[in-house]
Amino acid sequence: MSEPIADSTPEANRQRLTTLRESLLVLHKALLDSERIQYEQTFGTIHSPYEFLQRVISDPWFAWLHPLSEFLVFIDEMLEREEPLQLQDVDQIRKQVRALLVASEEGEGFSRSYFEALQREPDVVLAHAAVVKQLSS
Repeated sequence: MSEPIADSTPEANRQRLTTLRESLLVLHKALLDSERIQYEQTFGTIHSPYEFLQRVISDPWFAWLHPLSEFLVFIDEMLEREEPLQLQDVDQIRKQVRALLVASEEGEGFSRSYFEALQREPDVVLAHAAVVKQLSS
């Protein structure tokens, strides 16, 4: 169990959430890069950033990443709201991140695809480790 947090002011809570968001963005990018490589090896080159964005949004190949993408949007919305960010808000988000980032060889959907990405891509492993570090601090 982690130690009690000494500074739980709204600004400190905002900083905690911002730091977690930044590490999740690095993980998200590593996963997108890894999936793009796999996609292009299977289907051929994606020729532009616009084409890649369209594939990420609408191609079933990338659908497993949508929960993480949507979670990042949720965090952005939390950071943009006018009400002060409470420690329990940050704790709830951290719990949700822990629940989402479960890799499982026998799982389905996100957990299975996340497991596969962790197996094949060192950048994903490093980014995952950074998120876990943020969650445990």
